[in-house]
Amino acid sequence: LVGSRGLDMMYRTATIQVNLDFSTEADMVRKLRVSLALQSIATALFASSPFTEGRPNGFKSMRSEVWRDTDRARTGLLPFVFDSGMGYEAYVDYALGVPMYFVYRDGRYIDVAGRSFKDFMAGRLPGLEGVYPTLDDWSDHLTTLFPDVRMKRFLEMRGADGGRWGRIVALSAFWVGLLYDETSLAGAWDLVKDWTSEEREELRNNVPRLALETPFRGRTVRDVAQEVMTLSRIGLRNRRCFDRLAQDETIYLAPMEHSLARGMTCADEMLSRYHGRWEGSVEPLFTEFAF
Repeated sequence: LVGSRGLDMMYRTATIQVNLDFSTEADMVRKLRVSLALQSIATALFASSPFTEGRPNGFKSMRSEVWRDTDRARTGLLPFVFDSGMGYEAYVDYALGVPMYFVYRDGRYIDVAGRSFKDFMAGRLPGLEGVYPTLDDWSDHLTTLFPDVRMKRFLEMRGADGGRWGRIVALSAFWVGLLYDETSLAGAWDLVKDWTSEEREELRNNVPRLALETPFRGRTVRDVAQEVMTLSRIGLRNRRCFDRLAQDETIYLAPMEHSLARGMTCADEMLSRYHGRWEGSVEPLFTEFAF
């Protein structure tokens, strides 16, 4: 892979991803902008990869740091999404410009790394002259794009580290509360709409190391995350989806609200135990954090 961390990404990282629907082009744009802007906040909240080869690596989310140097042509925060005129066509133009990896034909992968999908559409791929793409080829190509939020027939949230069961469920609830309720979605957009491209990128660069302690606009990401969590809670309450005990979906936010109240991510908890009762070993992690 292009970039220095491709193999680390493939073999040493794990994520939780959430797929969310959109109803119209305008709905897609709103949700994509909000989720891209807030993806670094999710990274901070769910940071849980502070070890490499059994030792602290200096980061709260090494997984997120690895993605900062994994083929930048197809990763990142997609600044064009915030430009006027954003829509399906703009995303397609972006996807057409991302270099290809392969073409799948007759049960084998043909290496076309670096070539343009536009060349493919014109039948000009070296070694495949006169061969034109199918919708399956386009679908395959879209799966080789790895921005922090990826658009297919849904929006794929890609910012969170892997975690325990409660956090897996919490991530789904977090994004559903923000994006599936009009009041919360409008509030989230009000929160992020004046963030500049430079500010979003600075957050993206600093959160892997500092997580909730990342400075932002005179306060910290923890402060921002508390606002965002409040919006998510409002959205989940407004959905009025109850279980058999008459509890609504806000119950699933509990692990993250607990983390915010303490100011500690999962990574902070792991590091505290590592430097404390684990006595410099990561071996207890495999039992204490199993689920």
